[in-house]
Amino acid sequence: MIEPLDVRERRGYQVELLLVFAMTLGLSGLRSLVRLLDSLLNPVPLNEQKVAINVPQARFDLLDLIAQLLGVLQLAAWGGLGLYLLWRGGTRLGALGLDRTRIGPDALGSLGLAAVIGIPGLVFYLVAWNLGLNLAVQPSTLDEAWWRSVVLVLSAIGNAWAEEVLVVGYLLTRLRQLGWGEHTALLASAVLRGSYHLYQGFGGFLGNVVMGLVFGRVWQRTNRLWVLVVAHTLLDVVAFVGYSLLRGHVSWLP
Repeated sequence: MIEPLDVRERRGYQVELLLVFAMTLGLSGLRSLVRLLDSLLNPVPLNEQKVAINVPQARFDLLDLIAQLLGVLQLAAWGGLGLYLLWRGGTRLGALGLDRTRIGPDALGSLGLAAVIGIPGLVFYLVAWNLGLNLAVQPSTLDEAWWRSVVLVLSAIGNAWAEEVLVVGYLLTRLRQLGWGEHTALLASAVLRGSYHLYQGFGGFLGNVVMGLVFGRVWQRTNRLWVLVVAHTLLDVVAFVGYSLLRGHVSWLP
């Protein structure tokens, strides 16, 4: 049972939420909206425009590797910040589902969740793209360096860690403490997840809202955050590494 907050604690949590997301995924959502508006103002149709996720950060190979790793480090720090604030507020990490007591069931749950989201998600993306509601998303345009696959896997882990910790574990816990209803908090979490994918188009937004509703509800019912982190990692590894291997070899990929 969650203890009621006094006025000072409530205000503190509200300010904390504003600051955390102003520095992390909330700001990413606003930037993503700007990018979508820019794409819509372009006379070229959305599905004839391209957007890449993992792109080169420097001209020289070693510097590019360092820049990519720094991006992964930033994502790890974002998730770590959310966990630290929860821990400082008295929330045990085990209560979020970040313990090692259910490794087998968590792994099976992750595989099932990845399948439930991944296969329909790919179909939805291709339909949205063909209808002109989405840009052509290129998960990776990194050069064929020896470190490419390693960096893409690390990027997948970093994305999964930052998103699931902040948008599910941290946000839903804080909203619960602030007295929000489970359904309202879930919707807010899902819309936030969709917002920072707006740069991909309307399909990217809607698809990630649905993913957010499913992932958030799974956590609300199970309190197993590892399931979400691993499932999200699997989805991104398949997308990032799979695309880099298939690009130019299959006709159905934009």
